Amino acid sequence: MVDPEGVRAARLPGSTMGEGRIETIVLPLGDLRLEADLGVPSQGEPAGVVVFCHGSGSSRFSPRNRSVARVLREAGLVTLLLDLLTPAEEELDRLTGELRFNVQLLAERVAATVDWLGTSGVVPPLPIGLFGSSTGAAAALVAAAARPETVAAVVSRGGRPDLAGDALAMVQAPTLLLVGEKDPEVVMLNYDALQRLYSPSDLRIIPGASHLFREEGTLEEVARQAAAFFGEHLGAAAGQAPSAPA
Repeated sequence: MVDPEGVRAARLPGSTMGEGRIETIVLPLGDLRLEADLGVPSQGEPAGVVVFCHGSGSSRFSPRNRSVARVLREAGLVTLLLDLLTPAEEELDRLTGELRFNVQLLAERVAATVDWLGTSGVVPPLPIGLFGSSTGAAAALVAAAARPETVAAVVSRGGRPDLAGDALAMVQAPTLLLVGEKDPEVVMLNYDALQRLYSPSDLRIIPGASHLFREEGTLEEVARQAAAFFGEHLGAAAGQAPSAPA
């Protein structure tokens, strides 16, 4: 893996070849430095890269998103679990909760990460997908609307896509909304958001699941559906990309 100037990389404790190669990196986004865990499948050529957009006080250490990321790597996708806030901002947010709902701020950082992936050389040029949870789903959709030629697919897990506001109508990427059956308020918010999406979109209810998908088998179903959706749409984007000159 190439480590361009300004990017620190170090193997994570406990990383295994079964999960692929996992490294912690620091993204230099202008004056901002954001930490992320980059995971590369252990075998084969990856079909795309999926950026995880956490929300509502979560971070790249979210056990649920790390579990989904492992399944995506097994399906041949690069994963980037991104901290959208700096450590100082996370501490402020723990005390006030004021940053987790700043969708525009989070979306700008997701869009900057998408741009960085295209120029850093850390991974080959690959179709990009966004996986958002809670308020991170809104940030992912706003970023997708801002980068229509770059973001090839979006998946939301128990997300708040309604918080993307007017950006929903500008999203061009195929979008999958996954919501727990036992989360009726968020189901309705996702249904309302679905009506405002003009891209190929689908809302799927995970049977027996509550908001955090803690019930047996529900998170595994999220991971399975996300892997299939990204595999289809990122694979299609890769197939449409012009081949490199001989």
